[in-house]
Amino acid sequence: MPTTALPLAHNIAPGAAPVFPLDQWYVAALSRELQKQPIGRTLLNKPVVLFRTADNQVAALEDRCCHRALPLSSGTVEAGGLRCGYHGLLFDDGGQCIEIPGQDKIPSKARVPAYPVCEQDQIIWIWFGSAQHPQPTCAPPAYDVHSSGKYLFDGDVYHYDAPYQLIHDNLMDLSHLGYVHLHTIGGNASIHMNAQMRVEGDDSMVRVVRHMPDSVPPPTYSAAYPFKGNIDRWQEIEFHVNHLRIWTGATDAGTDDLNNPERGGFHMRGFHGVTPETETTSHYFWTMATNAEHDPETVKANVVHQTRLTFDEDKVVIEAQYRNMCRFGTRPMIDIHVDAGANRARRIIERLRNSSFQERP
Repeated sequence: MPTTALPLAHNIAPGAAPVFPLDQWYVAALSRELQKQPIGRTLLNKPVVLFRTADNQVAALEDRCCHRALPLSSGTVEAGGLRCGYHGLLFDDGGQCIEIPGQDKIPSKARVPAYPVCEQDQIIWIWFGSAQHPQPTCAPPAYDVHSSGKYLFDGDVYHYDAPYQLIHDNLMDLSHLGYVHLHTIGGNASIHMNAQMRVEGDDSMVRVVRHMPDSVPPPTYSAAYPFKGNIDRWQEIEFHVNHLRIWTGATDAGTDDLNNPERGGFHMRGFHGVTPETETTSHYFWTMATNAEHDPETVKANVVHQTRLTFDEDKVVIEAQYRNMCRFGTRPMIDIHVDAGANRARRIIERLRNSSFQERP
């Protein structure tokens, strides 16, 4: 296999293409996170404050008061907008200051930048556009797993001390399950490494399909579904620049066609919104949905709990991996057969970064 030197994010040369692809929607939050209090979050190196307006719409502003630079996320949400916690300037959802306590005249420069946001399928998306496309050129990705009523789901948000593409690499290659997640969703490591694998896609997405027929169900599967014995198991991973969708599950061995899109059995549908915080840190927004047949709330809670345990394990591995990459610098790493999907995803991101650079005025 060829060797690959994966670039460390903090080694990108000044004046090179943007660190992150622009003209994209990125996940800013899960809907359930944003209640009565504002949330301060750095996304693609930009400090942002998210809050809900009086009519329950989501707004996103630069997290800096134009008066004395206090983070607006330290303020409070009121009927009229977001009030700074230092001197009480009130900003509407477009970033315009609409009130200065004790002062009638509001300077025209009393405003802060606002970002386009959209709440859809219980996910909050934010648009980071280039100079050519400051406003969205498309709608955010739909995810009807959250809204169709066919599945129960829950999720969480993780912060990673590692670049976002290392999380992509991990999700695109599920062969690691047999080693990292032995006691939850893993199963036989040899079967994972030798799974039938197909990699396909185009210039904006990558799809990896893995089949593991006649295998022993892992602990999470056995606890959630009444399998009769061995199972025919599948993993379908779909990469997009701003999120990944992973559909995993199994049927009793020999009872259904793994290429049938309407196949039955036990399903786990994962949403993975991986958004860069900085070049070296990331936000990971995830949900897990399942089609529990019996005692659905208990099964959902167990599946989400088991998922959280596996993601805890992934976080330990990825952050340790990145610390070691920093320790050893740009020394090359080899590729093996399971890296095909992740490498294609990296090429898409690199192409989009270069495209954003070439469109600069």
